Amino acid sequence: MPVCVSTEVMRTSDKWTIDNLVPSKELMQRAGNAIFEQVTWEGPVGIICGKGNNAGDGFVVASLLKDHGIECEIVLLYEDSFSEDGKYFFDKCMSKVIPVVNDPDYSRYKTILDCIFGTGFKGEVREPAKSAIESINASDAYVVSADINSGLNGDTGLGDLYVVSDLTVSIGTYKYGHFLGHAKTAMKNKVNCDIGIKIIGETKELN
Repeated sequence: MPVCVSTEVMRTSDKWTIDNLVPSKELMQRAGNAIFEQVTWEGPVGIICGKGNNAGDGFVVASLLKDHGIECEIVLLYEDSFSEDGKYFFDKCMSKVIPVVNDPDYSRYKTILDCIFGTGFKGEVREPAKSAIESINASDAYVVSADINSGLNGDTGLGDLYVVSDLTVSIGTYKYGHFLGHAKTAMKNKVNCDIGIKIIGETKELN
């Protein structure tokens, strides 16, 4: 059975790894690389980005798609809401002239990458994320969720509104929410990618 951790253990493990083993930007690059490598991308690709490091993973993927000649655009739900590392990779995207749109046509995407919320999300999904998630779920695109489906609680797998994905790419180690609550409904397939995060804390096996 897969090894899983709580979101708190994941945060602690991320911090320890960054402080002791791998610089934070390198870790984000590894996360984006892992997501990119798990998917057979068909353009145009819509990369739907929220705030923080989850969005940063999406910016890394956007840059890789551009490098491989695959048409993509970034949908920025929250302007000027970047983590430090996220801004670094967003600026790299801008240097490659990757389009950024605020009012996307979701029906034109063949593939969608969900980078709205990370595993630490709790509570109610509000605008503009609410409309974005509804549009993702109404589209005919192949949907990939970065780390966990946006709208799901990383510990319980519960949520009133969440992205339904064809593939969820867990980063580091599976979290409890990948197997509990609505996980089976939300995730048609899932894979975990080890990017060198040393787990500090309790682990459990879930199926």
